[in-house]
Amino acid sequence: MLGLDPWHDAGEVHRRVGVMPQGFRFFDKVTPLEAIRYYGRLFDVQVDAPALLKRVLLEEKANDTFDKLSGGQKQKLGIALALVNDPELVFLDEPTTGLDPQARRAVWELLRELRKEGRTIFLTTHYLEEAENLADQVAIIHHGKIVTEGAPAELIAKYGRGPRIVLEATPELLKVLQRVPGLSTEVKGDQVEVPLHQKQVLIDALQAIAASGLVWPDISTQRDTLEEVFITLVGEMEEGGEVRT
Repeated sequence: MLGLDPWHDAGEVHRRVGVMPQGFRFFDKVTPLEAIRYYGRLFDVQVDAPALLKRVLLEEKANDTFDKLSGGQKQKLGIALALVNDPELVFLDEPTTGLDPQARRAVWELLRELRKEGRTIFLTTHYLEEAENLADQVAIIHHGKIVTEGAPAELIAKYGRGPRIVLEATPELLKVLQRVPGLSTEVKGDQVEVPLHQKQVLIDALQAIAASGLVWPDISTQRDTLEEVFITLVGEMEEGGEVRT
């Protein structure tokens, strides 16, 4: 790790690595300000505790005891303590669990800033949207084993269904689309999907709909998300299949 042997160079590794464990806990009657200063002494570093609390959006709770913090605020303190020693490598285990959407987005922005500073972040998360938005590389784990890994866009391109037009179509409109040369359709409930193998497909489909004189439905272009890829892969494995390579 960082060119060091964790067993023989444990002290140096600890000074250069930050960790926030899952289900982070701390002493109930210690405040966030005291906790950061305490960690600073453990690492023998000078730390600007108020500035670090501001960075994780916890400055207003600086003097509240840990047992008075909400679940999301406790998570923020865990992130702050993982950064006390100015680490090169940061392990964060589900850091946004318990956060409301606004706070989660704020933590995302913090993680982007840490990456820009040249730090490596090892993020464990069950939020696939989070992994898709933040990660350079993703490893999907199922039953403790890595089943595939790569950049989010690469995994979506490899295992996803590709871009497609999705619209709510009446039977009459479906017949119009099915008569367009080179156009394939797939019906899912009251929706019709048209794979976009090439850009001309979109133009041909829109022209056919416009020429039909029928009422235009809601229409959009979609592609699979990382979450949909995960569900597909795990579903294949649960059914006894192998991951496509």
